Amino acid sequence: MRERQIDVNGHPFRVLDQGDGPTVLFAHGFPDVGETWLGQMAGVAEAGYRAVALDMRGFGASYSPSSVELYSALHTVGDLVGVLDALEISEAVLVGHDWGADVAQRAMVLRPDLFRGLVSLSIPFLPRGEASLWSQLKKDGLGDSYYAFEMMKPDGHLAFEPAAASIPSALYWLSGSPAVGEGWDPVDSSRGMLRPAPVGVPAWADPTYVSRSIAAFQGSGFATGLNYYRASDITFEQMSAFKGVPIRQPALYIWGAEDGLCQLFHPEPPTVEQLRVSAPGLVDVVRLEGVGHWPQHEAAERVTAEILAFLAGIEWQCTSDMGAESESKR
Repeated sequence: MRERQIDVNGHPFRVLDQGDGPTVLFAHGFPDVGETWLGQMAGVAEAGYRAVALDMRGFGASYSPSSVELYSALHTVGDLVGVLDALEISEAVLVGHDWGADVAQRAMVLRPDLFRGLVSLSIPFLPRGEASLWSQLKKDGLGDSYYAFEMMKPDGHLAFEPAAASIPSALYWLSGSPAVGEGWDPVDSSRGMLRPAPVGVPAWADPTYVSRSIAAFQGSGFATGLNYYRASDITFEQMSAFKGVPIRQPALYIWGAEDGLCQLFHPEPPTVEQLRVSAPGLVDVVRLEGVGHWPQHEAAERVTAEILAFLAGIEWQCTSDMGAESESKR
């Protein structure tokens, strides 16, 4: 594993880099850091691929501007493109979880020349439509109950302090570990993610990952990470030219049956045929029983196996470092 700081479009970003071969670029969500992918990175690298993960903008040791306007999809997708440039990589398959999946999905639409395939964890793809997510939630009567509206307030980050308490809480309550009816519910504040966790580290979580995640947020805080939520409407406006555009590259969707967010977004398990309306290249939908919002940890080996099976079907255009010609086209 190589850990380093690289220059991405003029800003410092921390990346983890392991293995050699065609590249798989991993993007994490909130609240998380690049280490969330260590299990999958090891499996991918062992199988003959190059695994790269970054601390996303606003997290860990990466560039973390305070301005909400700098967290739109044009900026965050630009970070993924910039990572490829900085590492002299000509193409990649994207694997994203939570907000990382959302960013990866926008990258598939915006730069199909660079990104050959997509694995989305916990977040299904929805093309840009007539109304933004937040507007639709309010229209559905969830403006006063949906969890993210509290997090988007100027002082929303304070609820996550201290990290030593909030990270274990989020890991536990968002997972499939709680008893039925006790886990996280995104529209029921009495079942929030920041309730005191009954365990310090869930049995399925690597203690080293948990400690590194806590340390990262003790350094960075949570305010800039929450800017992904706050910038969502900005992204909606910026993506108007891509209204209705599907993801045509090969794609895979993995979700946990106990994930409260997935249960809200698709109360009935989605079929491949249903999701192919917005992602014609979708290969499969993988539903993980007994798993919540952290499939890369709760079902680490299964997720790695599904990623490797997906990668085996990718048609790579170039497996070597990009040359001057391809770089000039960028």
